[in-house]
Amino acid sequence: MTRLDEWLRPTAPPRSEPAPTPAERRALWFEVTVVLLVTFGLSGLSGILSLIEDATAPGGLAEQTVALNTSQSRVGWIDLGRQLLGVLRLCAWAALGLYLLWRSGLGPARIGLPWPPRRRRDLLPGVWIAALIGLPGLALYLVANAVGINLTVLPSTVEEHWWRLPVLTAWAFANSAAEEVLVVAYLISRLRRLGFSENRSLLASALLRGSYHLYQGLGGGLGNVLMGLVFGRYWQKTGRLWPLIVAHWLIDTVAFVGYALLRGRISWLP
Repeated sequence: MTRLDEWLRPTAPPRSEPAPTPAERRALWFEVTVVLLVTFGLSGLSGILSLIEDATAPGGLAEQTVALNTSQSRVGWIDLGRQLLGVLRLCAWAALGLYLLWRSGLGPARIGLPWPPRRRRDLLPGVWIAALIGLPGLALYLVANAVGINLTVLPSTVEEHWWRLPVLTAWAFANSAAEEVLVVAYLISRLRRLGFSENRSLLASALLRGSYHLYQGLGGGLGNVLMGLVFGRYWQKTGRLWPLIVAHWLIDTVAFVGYALLRGRISWLP
């Protein structure tokens, strides 16, 4: 067996508690449904509608543009307040997932979020994963945009303020924390408890991640499905969530802050 085969083969965690009763299964399904409808499940449905709308617009996807971070008021301090409220909302989503897992016996350390994170086991792997995902992801975006199955994505159009770069960095962290806690640790853990195999849990997690990125086009959705497969399998194999949060944070920070700094200075940037 090669190392790749070993990595792709799921490793089911040992079952440390009895299978849920029918009443417990119904309660788990209700909880998962509500959590997803409040968070990324609803975003996924909205992403599907956005994709249909953009695909049927004159010129198709190739003629459409979407901005990920935008100014939310012409008044600077109100814009800052709304930006911070958006960051707070995503952090609350992450906290909700952590709380529900903790209530069921899966505290932060058990899902791979010990405090403080370790440099060798958490931070450095995150840097490597960011490089592994970020560079091919950029190439996939450029190809998808060139063949007309993706919108032109503007990582940030926030107006210049003294707080712009710190807030974009905060958005990047909030995105990474919410997505990795809910879409990886929470969803896969809950599906395990419901009797899903590791592969089925992984696929569900990856498809959810892809769905709420469909507003960027088919390329954005497909790229995030692939990212979800890599991230989900990494967590299944290692049980470490910090590297995924660090990697996602780095990828988004480079995109948001780099674009904000270089827009208008490099001719090929939209």
